[in-house]
Amino acid sequence: MTRSKINLFTWIALLTTAFVLTGCAKKVAKATPPSPPPPPAAPTATLAAAPDVIQQGQSTTLTWQTQNANNITITGLGTVPASGSRSVTPSSSMTYTLTAKGPGGTQDASTRVTVNPVAAVAKPKPTESEADLFGRNVKDVFFDFNKANIRTDETSVAQSDAQFLAQHPDVKVMIEGHCDDRGSEEYNLALGASRANTLKEALSNDGVSASRISTISYGKEKPFCTADDEQCWQENRRDHFVYQQ
Repeated sequence: MTRSKINLFTWIALLTTAFVLTGCAKKVAKATPPSPPPPPAAPTATLAAAPDVIQQGQSTTLTWQTQNANNITITGLGTVPASGSRSVTPSSSMTYTLTAKGPGGTQDASTRVTVNPVAAVAKPKPTESEADLFGRNVKDVFFDFNKANIRTDETSVAQSDAQFLAQHPDVKVMIEGHCDDRGSEEYNLALGASRANTLKEALSNDGVSASRISTISYGKEKPFCTADDEQCWQENRRDHFVYQQ
C-alpha cells in the first residue's frame, strides 16, 4: 500500500472519529435572564372633614386613609400615621391638604372646612343712674352783672331743666346762687340768694313742686373761675344745680 493511501485512510479515520464525538456531545441550554421586578405601586390617599361647615369656635373631624406611602403629612398637623382621624378647631375657613409619599411617587388629597363667623351680640348699654341722667341733662343758669332775673337767652335752659325734673319726680335738687368777686361779701350773699330763689320760682311755675327744691347762696365764696376778667366773672354769675337723693 502506498504512502498516499495510508494518509488518506488516516484522515478519513480522524474525520469519522470527530464526527462521532461531536454527535455524542450533549447540547448545553442557554441561560435566560430573570424578569425585572414590577415598579413600586403608586400611593393612594383620601381626606375628608365631617362636618365641613362649622361655626367659629366649633370643631370638626378630619379622617384620612393612605396606601403605599411611608411619609404622610397634613397641613397644620404635621406628620400623621397612614390612616386615622383628628379633631381640629380652625379659627377661619381653610383647606387641609394631605401629602402621601412613597417609593412609587406622591399623592395629594384635600378637603375644605368653611368657618362661619359668630354673629356679634350687641351688649346692652349700661343703665344710667338717675344721678348720671341729672348731670347730663340739667344745666346751670347764668346771670348778668348785678342782676337776679333770668336772662332772655337763659330762659330755654331753665325750661329744659324744669322739663327734666317734671319727668323725674323723685329727683330733688339744691340751687346754689353764685356771684363774681366784685362787691362786698354781704352784698353777694344776698344777690346769690335772690338768683337761687328766682330760678326756684321759675321751675315751680313750670310744674316742679317747690318742696323738691332747696336753695343756698354762696355769694363769691366758691368761684368756678379765679381769673380777674369779664369772661371769668361771667362763669361765676350763675345758679348751679346739685343733685340730692
